[in-house]
Amino acid sequence: MLCLVKSLTIKKMKIGDLVVRKSYDMDITFKIMDIKEEEGEKKYILKGISIRIIADSKEDDLEEVKENYVGEQEKILNSRVKSAINRAISVRKDVLSSRGKSSKIEVKNELMFGRPGRILHVDGDKEYMETCLKVYKQLHLDAVGKAIPEREQPKVIVDLVKEIKPDIVVLTGHDGVLKRTNDYLDLNCYRNSKYYIESVKALRNYNGSYDELVIFAGACQSCYECLLDYGANFASSPSRVLIHCLDPVFICEKIAYTRIDEVVSITDVIDNTITGIKGIGGLQTRGKYREGYPKSSYI
Repeated sequence: MLCLVKSLTIKKMKIGDLVVRKSYDMDITFKIMDIKEEEGEKKYILKGISIRIIADSKEDDLEEVKENYVGEQEKILNSRVKSAINRAISVRKDVLSSRGKSSKIEVKNELMFGRPGRILHVDGDKEYMETCLKVYKQLHLDAVGKAIPEREQPKVIVDLVKEIKPDIVVLTGHDGVLKRTNDYLDLNCYRNSKYYIESVKALRNYNGSYDELVIFAGACQSCYECLLDYGANFASSPSRVLIHCLDPVFICEKIAYTRIDEVVSITDVIDNTITGIKGIGGLQTRGKYREGYPKSSYI
């Protein structure tokens, strides 16, 4: 009788429901995006809530959960997110405060002002983009978000940059290694890496300077080496791991609030991401923060 009730519960699962996979110890929460029928068996297409992952599962491996459910891995990740936000804001305050004290000209801190770099965040997934925009706002960053499918990004990215005039561009969405391979530089083995690369190439044809236009490109398991080779400043994923949807946000924060006459510390940037060096890497890059003095008394 118990098995019957459980079976009926599973059959009621529908698109939009939150679920976990029992075979993975219910570690990550997914949303059901689609339900397909294959050889008389239902296959559920799933999307991670915080991890940029698209997966599929049979119905008997799924268990529906409530909206407030948090898996063990997600508890760890959520803790890292909170720590990363608090650390970014704390470090920024300390740095800005020390600059005023070390200046040759004694300047009252309240007369100083600054402009962090502007960000264009292009995402193949609207829900992840909206999550990122909320955190950009928390971090007091000037960010514009555009939800554009990965395959369409190369066609529109240069026009978007001309229109919005960002200092930093994020190209992300979904990706993944499609099949077992020994050649991780073969772009045919990836779901969307080729589209990110096409976008990076288009941007570098428009602006070849790594310091004038800073580019983060990639998603889960993206072809890291190729993205850097074609002109990205930062990319994913060195160890072909899944990345957190907020990893690009913390990269942008560090660049946007580092002064233009300073080179961003690569290790500091990567250490403040959620995934770390297995998921994110990059090249030396100058900051985008411009200090100003004096602040207008009319603002």
